[in-house]
Amino acid sequence: MKASEIREMNIEQLKKFISEKRTQSVKLRFDISAKQIKNHREYRKTRKEIAQALTILKEKEVK
Repeated sequence: MKASEIREMNIEQLKKFISEKRTQSVKLRFDISAKQIKNHREYRKTRKEIAQALTILKEKEVK
């Protein structure tokens, strides 16, 4: 998901998006450790999306 798409979300949608991505991140981490997933970049991508969403959420809360 692009940052511009994340910016279009409202605060409630952002919070829901962050919680979903955190859940997905935990699942990916366990799958990687159990060697069930071969694509490790998916975990990195998920962490990046969480960071972008948290940054945008902070920007919106300050305004």
